[in-house]
Amino acid sequence: MSLYWRIKVTTIKNVVFDFGGVLLDWNPRYFYSSIFNDDEKMEYFIQNIVTSTWNSQMDRGRTFEECMKELSEEHPEYKDQINLYRKGWETMLKGEIESGINVLKAVQASGKFKVYGLTNWSAETFPYAFNTYKFLQSFEGIVVSGEEKMVKPEKGIYLTLLERYNLKPEETFFMDDNIKNVEVAKSRGIHAIQFTGADENLAEIGKILKIKI
Repeated sequence: MSLYWRIKVTTIKNVVFDFGGVLLDWNPRYFYSSIFNDDEKMEYFIQNIVTSTWNSQMDRGRTFEECMKELSEEHPEYKDQINLYRKGWETMLKGEIESGINVLKAVQASGKFKVYGLTNWSAETFPYAFNTYKFLQSFEGIVVSGEEKMVKPEKGIYLTLLERYNLKPEETFFMDDNIKNVEVAKSRGIHAIQFTGADENLAEIGKILKIKI
């Protein structure tokens, strides 16, 4: 059963966006491809050394400095490459994701919704994104994991969003590219969908929100 039919009797008043993978394109490969000049070696490094699990420590509020120091001690053979991680971070953030931005524009143009953000993002680097991508400054409110010291899909960060901005879960619609984050949002009573950017995905979002994307 489509999400549309499950929530059609509910009035959605709030739309919550994930950022990375929905509105902004972030990938460590954009930086490390120029460091390794060897795709196989780069993939090994990203999949086994500077992993998403390791990166989530910064998303949870730890500093880049302490995380890079620890990882360099664990993998001294990659010390030089690890220590470039913070320096190269801005290159890892390539830019806007067109499909997600189109959804955001349609949501805001409708005038029917308040718009919020719920993102796993380091408190150190989020100010750069916020100041570079001006559309983020139009949001009613943003919950940043690095500032809260907890990350999606932990249930507490969803509760923080709801309580801080006085949102009713049944009036709130959330989109995230990570299915685990979507499922936990649903468990908190929030309407949610996995964002893929595919045409049929955008069509369903438009149908749910009753807007043209």
